[in-house]
Amino acid sequence: GFYARDAGVAHRKNLGLLRKIICQESTKFKNVWTTHSASPIAYERGRIYLDNYQCCISSIAQEPRILYQKPKCSKSEKIEDALLLECPLGEMLPSPSDYKSSLIVLTVQNWLLRLSADSGEILEKIYLAGSCCKFRYLSWDTPQEVMVVKSAQNKLPAAARQAGIQQSVLFYLAVFQVLPLSFIGMLEINKKIFGNSVTDVAISNRILIVMYSMGLVRLYNFQAILEQFMEQPLDLGREFNWNGQVGVVGKYPFGLPCNIKITDTPPLLFEASSLENAFQIGGYPWHYIITPNKKKHKGVFHICSLKDNALAKNGIQDMKCCSLEPDWIYFHPDMSGRIIHVGPNLIKVLKLKEVKNNTDQMEIAEDFTIVANRENCVNNAVTVTASGRVVKKRFNLLDDDPEQETFKIVDYEDELDLLSTVAVTQIGADGKAHLDFHCNEHGILLKSIPLLESWDVTYSHEVYFDKDLVLHIEQKPNRRFSCYVYQMVCDTVFWFCLSCFKEKY
Repeated sequence: GFYARDAGVAHRKNLGLLRKIICQESTKFKNVWTTHSASPIAYERGRIYLDNYQCCISSIAQEPRILYQKPKCSKSEKIEDALLLECPLGEMLPSPSDYKSSLIVLTVQNWLLRLSADSGEILEKIYLAGSCCKFRYLSWDTPQEVMVVKSAQNKLPAAARQAGIQQSVLFYLAVFQVLPLSFIGMLEINKKIFGNSVTDVAISNRILIVMYSMGLVRLYNFQAILEQFMEQPLDLGREFNWNGQVGVVGKYPFGLPCNIKITDTPPLLFEASSLENAFQIGGYPWHYIITPNKKKHKGVFHICSLKDNALAKNGIQDMKCCSLEPDWIYFHPDMSGRIIHVGPNLIKVLKLKEVKNNTDQMEIAEDFTIVANRENCVNNAVTVTASGRVVKKRFNLLDDDPEQETFKIVDYEDELDLLSTVAVTQIGADGKAHLDFHCNEHGILLKSIPLLESWDVTYSHEVYFDKDLVLHIEQKPNRRFSCYVYQMVCDTVFWFCLSCFKEKY
């Protein structure tokens, strides 16, 4: 906001106060709730979802409480994917329910439902398509504005292939504007247009991204595709005649017609070849990150200019890790244009800057690093016993050996401007993890929180840090899931201020 008394200024001041409270030494995080489940556990903005989204638990209260519990659904009603939809600020919406958070879910029978996030009540229903395709994934093109529903890859049964039946459509994509929910269009990815070796497809930031089995990634302008190939715009709930079939758009059994017919290869914006199709765009000016498309280059990252494909100075990043799990790299989500490179025992935050005396070239410089605590780790190849006998090791420890502190998760809390890391040390069956908060600007360690539950490095883990909440979701073998919730505990006067803050926001 631009004015000293507007809501934005007050909100930022309150978040600044909350950050100071969290990082002060006397503030602790207490494990207030634990649950176990035979089905996946999901978390979205203060809500924990159990039993395939049939049970919703609020984690905002001092102790989590059930918001709603729906009857167990049949297999035909199973939810495949979900997105949390939040009300845009400063816009007039057609329905009072649009001003509250809702959950967009995709069912196994191709129904797209908008549910109240607080009650689970169905607010809107859209039927996508019949058995010709199986929709399975939800994603954002533009967060909280444009949503994409993607089908699984179409594959003919073995009997049909043996009979010589050809399948040319690989994927279907349905695109929606949200709040109010409106249909933009549906398109098919056809191998006659895009080629036989397409393995995946996505729409992000108005770019159609097509990935190929040989590591090739191609980018197309989705807005240009809409303008060139849309046959007719269609409104949800409108009766329509499509290829001789009369029905209501978005209603059963008509569903959504494929009104974007790509009849020719769209103009190519950009293409790159990268190992495992790994490709990212970000930074300022625009750069992209790839791994050269050969297995021997796994773990080597090239940072290049999007303008002319020129490799940035110091643009080859290689930690030379000897580890079971590879290091990973991505553009910092704080929109600073920086890059985060995470290895087993080292986190590098990198920045783009102009090369001195050459404004046309950019170089990669180190902004700051975060190093795992391995002070007591000794990994000598040769040791001498008390009797003086020389013993040579036959092998060296891996960089991510469980007995050494290793980074497992790095995340960014945008509202508090904190970089969070999870580091784990496992000796025998007992693994110890701690969540650390670092200054996002300089990397200084501000707070460390021990996680009390044992951490097994062979299991799958997710850790969420959301204002005053820390949540750990663990997946064990045989589809056993656990959720551990930690709440901030601080001095009484600070707790009163925080309670007022949470009630308001």
